[in-house]
Amino acid sequence: MKIKVFLLLIISLLISCEKKEKPVDDTSIQDQAQSFLDTYYNEYQPLYYNMAEAEWKQNTYIVDGDTTTEKMVKEAGKAFTDFTGSKTNIDSAQHYLGLQDKLTDKQVREFKAMLYLAGGNPETAGEIVENLIAANNAQVKKLYGYNFKIDGKDISTNDIDKILASKKGLDKKLKAWEASKEVGVGLKDGLVNLRDLRNQSVQALNYKNFFDYQVSDYGYSVEDLRGVTQQMIKDVWPIYRELHTWARYTLAEQYKAEVPEMLPAHWLPNRWGQEWSSMINVEGVDLDKALSEKSAEWIVKKGEEFYVSMGFPNLPQSFYDKSSLYPLPEGSDYKKNNHASAWHLNLDEDVRSLMSVEPNTKWWGTTLHELGHIYYYISYSNPDVPLLLRGGANRAYHEGIGTMIGLASMQLPFLQGLGLADENIKVDKIQMLLKEALDYIVVVPWGAGVMTDFEWELYNNNLSKDQFNAKWWELKAKYQGITPPSDRGEEYCDAASKTHINNDAAQYYDYAMSTILLFQLHEHISKNILNQDPHETNYWGSKETGKFLMDLTHPGANVDWQEHLKSVIGEDMSAKAMVNYFQPLMDWLKEENKGREHTLPESI
Repeated sequence: MKIKVFLLLIISLLISCEKKEKPVDDTSIQDQAQSFLDTYYNEYQPLYYNMAEAEWKQNTYIVDGDTTTEKMVKEAGKAFTDFTGSKTNIDSAQHYLGLQDKLTDKQVREFKAMLYLAGGNPETAGEIVENLIAANNAQVKKLYGYNFKIDGKDISTNDIDKILASKKGLDKKLKAWEASKEVGVGLKDGLVNLRDLRNQSVQALNYKNFFDYQVSDYGYSVEDLRGVTQQMIKDVWPIYRELHTWARYTLAEQYKAEVPEMLPAHWLPNRWGQEWSSMINVEGVDLDKALSEKSAEWIVKKGEEFYVSMGFPNLPQSFYDKSSLYPLPEGSDYKKNNHASAWHLNLDEDVRSLMSVEPNTKWWGTTLHELGHIYYYISYSNPDVPLLLRGGANRAYHEGIGTMIGLASMQLPFLQGLGLADENIKVDKIQMLLKEALDYIVVVPWGAGVMTDFEWELYNNNLSKDQFNAKWWELKAKYQGITPPSDRGEEYCDAASKTHINNDAAQYYDYAMSTILLFQLHEHISKNILNQDPHETNYWGSKETGKFLMDLTHPGANVDWQEHLKSVIGEDMSAKAMVNYFQPLMDWLKEENKGREHTLPESI
């Protein structure tokens, strides 16, 4: 009897052990994970919306001495970061990622995105995160609320840009350039503080520094990313070198000056020398004149019509009701951020744009670019894409789509179709290419070189405060062949005059990468869909082009960006399409620069 009881006990224990060791069903783990994600989103979305609304007001309604908005931004930001960076959410994300072989691919991406989001503000960093939010808000307020002045008189950044883009005397351009840099003086200490706080906050989740953290969003190591950016520069360097030589001689002739070894910064038509396209007015195409007969409102509505012609939906009425699209009326008792941007406030239907549209060439391209972002938001705001994955396949995809549309919006057949250029017009195609290259080629050494290396030095190497300006101008000379008009000592902080050094930090390589991507996408559309010369396209009304763009944008970040790119265009990211596009110009520049001294090295 005792033996029977003993055997039954043994059998019972074996059955019990079997039950305990039996693996949990994958479906059960996926259900648990989904339940957690659903609960997370119920809290995440309203907190995100509240923070975005507060930041929107901070950017569109800037009043001296306004502490109410500042307090609102701080409180909304803290509520959001407290939630996303909470130890509970970090631990849960890490727990489920430990079981990722049992999750769906989408869930794995969601938890990785959750952990990445927490990396900027982990609860374990405690007071550091709170100080970071306050420091960021103070820096933004100081940057966008700054009163630019020339000869003691207030001047807008739009007006500074107009002076620099004009062919006015160098004295006036020098004053405008110097005025544009004064804002950096008061931002230097804040930048040091932000650098330290950003590094400390991400180090709480084992990132080496803030630069390393930002790069990880691409699935790259810092070394990988720097290799990619350096290759971009190497690919376009031969034509950039020719453009630099051409610009030195052309501007010296324009200003009746000796040809300089480096380009003086105030000679160029942009505050940072990041694009030089307004050096060229293509004869026969006077887009400024054509647009001056239109209104700013016409530009925005025509941009919407363009996307609708390709099969995209009309913009929601709330876009027009809630956006800030035009310059403030003269005499307004508040200011706004004049830097163009697109906003996805609730990660769903509330899309807005912050611009200061005027009827001119600059704002024509900018408007269609920003609407590209808006339609990207609309495209991936669908049930297949969870909230954490409502972003570009990578950050550069967003800029690539917007900038590609900007390129297409300037091509002659497109302009002719809208009545902005005469049907029988004869234009110099090389001059058209030159104007484009002074934008798209020039931005690569700036974005992949100057901005990327400065922020790498800043965050990775803890660049000393007393070397900020020296390093900035060392990189400007190396990558762009640009020099300041006079000594710029360490009392200045010229890097901080650039918006992205202060906010949206350590990710400016996105713009260079997006430029490479846009030419790949444009080449695919022009050759495989439109059957048109890439230099003379008209996307208007092409439903097939619209479908291609929708297929590209619909998945948001719910894809591996490199696999997605290869699946839609059949190749990896490469500057080949861009180099091909500008090859006719390269041939022309070599002839034009024969006998001229090239002061940039043959390779970088």
